[in-house]
Amino acid sequence: MSNPPKGLLISAPSSGTGKTTVMLGLLRALAQDGLAVQPFKSGPDYIDPAFHRAAAGRASFNFDTWAMNEGLLGAISAQSAGADIVIAEGSMGLYDGVAFAGETGHGTSAETAAKMGWGVILVIDVSGQAQSAAAVALGFREYRPDLNFAGVILNRVASPRHERLTRLGMEAHGIKVLGSLPRRGDLALPERHLGLIQAFEHPDLEAAISGYADFLRENVDLEAIKAAATGGETLVPGSLPKPPAQKIALAQDAAFSFTYPHLLAGWRAAGAEITPFSPLADEAPAADADLVWLPGGYPELHAGQLAAAQTFRKAMLQHAETRPVHGECGGYMALGQALIDKEGNSHEMLGLLGLVTSYEKRKFHLGYRKAQLGAPMPGFEAGATLRGHEFHYSTILEEPDAPLAEVLDAEGAPVPETGSIKGHTTGTFFHLIAEAES
Repeated sequence: MSNPPKGLLISAPSSGTGKTTVMLGLLRALAQDGLAVQPFKSGPDYIDPAFHRAAAGRASFNFDTWAMNEGLLGAISAQSAGADIVIAEGSMGLYDGVAFAGETGHGTSAETAAKMGWGVILVIDVSGQAQSAAAVALGFREYRPDLNFAGVILNRVASPRHERLTRLGMEAHGIKVLGSLPRRGDLALPERHLGLIQAFEHPDLEAAISGYADFLRENVDLEAIKAAATGGETLVPGSLPKPPAQKIALAQDAAFSFTYPHLLAGWRAAGAEITPFSPLADEAPAADADLVWLPGGYPELHAGQLAAAQTFRKAMLQHAETRPVHGECGGYMALGQALIDKEGNSHEMLGLLGLVTSYEKRKFHLGYRKAQLGAPMPGFEAGATLRGHEFHYSTILEEPDAPLAEVLDAEGAPVPETGSIKGHTTGTFFHLIAEAES
């Protein structure tokens, strides 16, 4: 087994510091230099991997120390075969994760970097501070001394004087400054309520990424960043997730797009045929599909269009009479009786389940989920334990069907979103990541 390429993890003290734009610019700049760059995302994110792929020209995968066992982590690590360097993006702050780990880790970006032996670059928003930023960096470096702390990139620097004072603080404590990015208001990626818009919705993604790369080239030491990459022990690869059916019709458009890349890679590697279709374009799933899978996304933004999609509706009802249908989060909502948008308008959904959800009064649901199935769902028998992640703003008004699972959060507390089963149709509010070992 060959050793994986050396790597770096781009992290930050908190969300909102600009690490995603640094990540995209760095991916593109290194690719422009002729390197094969393997991107990863630490943690449960459905949107960033598509941006990574656009910037690096290579599929990005999630790496999750809470939800994935060692074999799956090894299988995902092996996707870097043939790359010259790995660049991973952290989620939230470097040390942010769950409070209770149980038989797995806390799901922090720091755990990912430590497991892979990657160097950590901390992107620090230095707005409103100068030498004090060094105290932040020093605290992050000393909080976990076993990490390879490669250095910092200063972001949103106001002036040459501001940069000089900030660098003085870093240098006084031996913290390497790998770049200093001047404050620019046009670097933010467009966002909506779940974070970034989807990559394919960006009005000019290629121009944006090229601009980030040029900005990084002008303001960071690319050679020092390349030299800071490190690698640890090779993880022994296990298996990617097995497909839930042989021929899978996968909804794929602006309303349904949140599918983890490692799931699709595993399904394809095992020989499953995945046929995409667009409910928004009123397309029917493949008539000979063994399973229809509706992933999460933004059905609430397209509820009227989905309600009017009669070809889609008729085909889904016909399929569900004899074969399985499964929906996750937004897909689960679309399988329900109705979806109420933020203006209070009720839109008829497929009615395969009795679920009624509303965005009129938003309620934030976020976190890891551990689910023990009380009934089978596609790919898993009753009694199986699944790990996943929930992230949405909808409120359940009615969930009358039989519960699919007993669902707990990462700290072991029960959550009311149990999912549903009715006939051949199942749905969950959590996005599946992997089957748990226990």
